[in-house]
Amino acid sequence: MEIPEDLRYTTEHEWLRIEGSEGVVGITDFAQEALGDVVFVELPAVGTPLARGQAFGVVESNKSVSDLYAPLGGRVVAVNAVLREEPELVNRDPYGAGWMIRIALAAGESPDSLLDAAAYRAHVETERAK
Repeated sequence: MEIPEDLRYTTEHEWLRIEGSEGVVGITDFAQEALGDVVFVELPAVGTPLARGQAFGVVESNKSVSDLYAPLGGRVVAVNAVLREEPELVNRDPYGAGWMIRIALAAGESPDSLLDAAAYRAHVETERAK
């Protein structure tokens, strides 16, 4: 299981990569593995405002349907439209081509409030032990 050191994570298994004043969001390798083969991804429209922890979309797999949650508040400035035709990119490359949305971060939002790689790794181990 891959957990890149340069990302921040939520307990719901989303990742966030900061690029300037924006954040790129996707689901983790652990999440895509738990879901199984992703067959559909529903994402919000560009311009949608999001609050921290707000559901912004859905990922459907051969095993289940799961909500996606915003790691930080902001406004959606881009969505990965390729996922409409190739949702399996989430399985093949969750930290690269399988990204989901890009958000312009709201004032005062900081990735420091999210889990770093070590804390996320510990969280995953706790979940696996359940």
